[in-house]
Amino acid sequence: MSTVAEIEEAIKALPPRERERLAEDLPFILPELRGDLVWQRIINDERPRSALSALGDQMEARFKTQPASFPKIKDSDFDKHP
Repeated sequence: MSTVAEIEEAIKALPPRERERLAEDLPFILPELRGDLVWQRIINDERPRSALSALGDQMEARFKTQPASFPKIKDSDFDKHP
């Protein structure tokens, strides 16, 4: 079995096309890279996040009193930027 360092070196040595293919295949090879699994882990994490909760509460209060200060989200906001 190869070490992580050996695997990294082997990946770096791949031609660009093969690296792209590997990048596309990685979520199937390593299921923990799949976005849904990551989000599920975050959602199910029961550790308290007091600073994050406080920030969310502040944002919610501000939205209730100043909704115009929050920009509307457009489909183009999700377009890839260079």
